Amino acid sequence: MSDFLDILEPWDGLGVLVRRDRPTGTWIFVALHDDALGPATGGCRMKVYERPEDGLRDALRLSEGMTYKWAAMDFPFGGGKTVLAVPRPLEGEERRGLLLRFGALLNSLGGTYGTGADLGTTTEDMLTIAEVSEHVIGVHGRTEGPMDPSPFTALGVFEGIRAALRHRFGSDELSGRTVLVEGVGAVGGPLAEHLTLGGADVVVADVSAEAAVAVAERTGARVIDSADVVGTRCDVYAPCAVGAVLNARSIPRLNCAIVAGAANNQLETSDDAARLHDRGVLYAPDYVINGGGAMAFTSIYLGADVATAEERVRGIGGRLDSIFEAAGAANESPVVAARAMAERVLSEARGSD
Repeated sequence: MSDFLDILEPWDGLGVLVRRDRPTGTWIFVALHDDALGPATGGCRMKVYERPEDGLRDALRLSEGMTYKWAAMDFPFGGGKTVLAVPRPLEGEERRGLLLRFGALLNSLGGTYGTGADLGTTTEDMLTIAEVSEHVIGVHGRTEGPMDPSPFTALGVFEGIRAALRHRFGSDELSGRTVLVEGVGAVGGPLAEHLTLGGADVVVADVSAEAAVAVAERTGARVIDSADVVGTRCDVYAPCAVGAVLNARSIPRLNCAIVAGAANNQLETSDDAARLHDRGVLYAPDYVINGGGAMAFTSIYLGADVATAEERVRGIGGRLDSIFEAAGAANESPVVAARAMAERVLSEARGSD
């Protein structure tokens, strides 16, 4: 218990709902960070952690990230996140039972929090939760249209990479540029396809060699070992797998001009933004560039058609243009500029309460 309290003490969110799912041994953490813009909304992550405390820490960090993601997009939602810290991979009826019980727990919050698919969960998982709860963004009540937010996330990252190229090189032309995509799953795979069609020289890496080879066969990309990602020469490094890949150990070894990818919480600590800036590496804040899936599905949830949602996702490039311009004028990290922009949106919302 002391570890849980130590983790919670510095956190400034609204609250955390904690439940132990006894049939599976899963710890359920629902972190609600902010509701200034609207009800807390964020994905449901399912992962095996070394300790339950690590799952709680993830939930707190990710929920805060969602607050700033929604504010950066100026969308009417607040920051929240669920982590299902499972003791082992769950399948079949055991997995289904956990999801149904989580749906009942979701209902107990009375609409103050809505969830969606995230790392370790699928559209099918969300459909299971939606059997008992209406608080599943992008799924509940849907009988047609896209059910997977990942392609929209990939599109937003693609547009964000083009914005970074414009700022760094004066042109968003991909021909002759090398982009290294780390993690070629549901987002990294489609991103590699966008980049290839755009004319980039694409390099891919994944902890699953088979996944990397499969994407390479579709796109013509070159495959490298995942252990060789840091230090490989490229124009753009696009981390699309796990977080905390940018840190005091990896940043000095980077051999790229731009970091722009889909992974959440890419910076291990807040100091790493300054480290990138000091090295002259342009960084696209993760919660801005990877917001395409959240943006599309909440747009559709609010009544937009798919074409309108896609157009809004493409606007991520323009938003990053503004962030990079402000950061350049102040000679500061884009993380500082993005945070200031989001804080202004949140401050205006809180002032109108």
